[in-house]
This record gives sequence, C-alpha cells and structure tokens, in this order.
Amino acid sequence: MKKIKLSLLFVAGIGLNSMAQKIRTESGDLSFLKGQTELNIQYDFSDFQVGGFSSEAEYKNKKIKEYNEKEAGRGDTWEKSWERDKKERFPNKFEELFDKGLTGKIHAAQNNEKATYTLIVKTTFIEPGFNIGVMRRSAAVAFEYIFVESGDESKVLAKLKQPDVPGSQFGGYDYDTGARVSESYAKGAKMLAAYMLKNIK
Repeated sequence: MKKIKLSLLFVAGIGLNSMAQKIRTESGDLSFLKGQTELNIQYDFSDFQVGGFSSEAEYKNKKIKEYNEKEAGRGDTWEKSWERDKKERFPNKFEELFDKGLTGKIHAAQNNEKATYTLIVKTTFIEPGFNIGVMRRSAAVAFEYIFVESGDESKVLAKLKQPDVPGSQFGGYDYDTGARVSESYAKGAKMLAAYMLKNIK
C-alpha cells in the first residue's frame, strides 16, 4: 500500500510539474509572425526574485557576504560569475535551443537588425537550487515572453507566461549554480519554440 501511495504521489508530482511549465497566452496572439523568417531577441533581468528572497539584490548581498566571510574575495568572484551568467551563459543557452527548436523556419538572435519583431525574454523568478551530493534541489526559472515591434517596445503584440521551468543536468552532476539555471533557459527555449510553431497561423 505504501509503495502504491508513493507511486501515485510521484505521478501526481509529474502532472503538477508539467502543468506549471505550460506556456499560456496572457494577451494578443502570434499571427503577426506568419511569414516572418527573422526574430530579434532581448533579455530583461531588471526585476526578478531569487529563491525565498524578495529581490535579486537581497540574494546577492547575502551570498557575497557569506562567501567573503569564508574566504576573502570569494564573494566578489561569485558576483562577477553571476553577472556574467546573466549576460552570456543564460542567453547563449536559450538562443542555442530556441533557434534549433524553430527548425530553420525563423532565425532568432540578439541584435538581429533584419527582424521586424523583437522577443523580450523577461526573467521574473530564479530558484538557484543546490547540489551537495547527498542532497539536491533542481533549479527553476519563471519567464515572461513579450513580443514587440523592433524599435518600439510600447507596441506589444503578444505576451506569454511560463512559470516554474525546472533545470538540472543528466546524472545529477550539476554542482555549479549557473549550470543548473542555464538548463532552465534551455528547456524554456525548447518549449517556447514548439509553442510558437504550433500557434503561428
């Protein structure tokens, strides 16, 4: 009986997790992308929560202080890595899987001057997770996808939301925070590409 209950909980957990990841349209639709072959991408990390902290700044201050107390300068090195991940690692991972998922039908990239429309990938929440060998928690990221006219962000054509996209590496060897979180960007990108191809009519 105990095994059956655990199995049911496991299945329920998968179902809830899948529902949480589901992309939903908040406004507009994607019909404007019909016939488009280029798409510009921007990333917005201006305002998001991290884990149980009310803001990214609160999270960063705590981590910097903790690491510097353990080893002088370690917290400052961590901060540089965190900022570099937002600027390079997370966007690069997203674009790699997004462009691949669009199967050549639309070329999507940052600074794409050929594109009539721009996708703003806005991060609203990051759960960094942890992996200490005997215990681990997967990362997770919540996204808003905002489609605007290139050169005029006030002209919003569609807005989508995707909460709780999990991130972890195969085999559980994701000891690095950036590695875990970047997998959330990869998964979000793949799901968004599939959603777009299905809904561009």
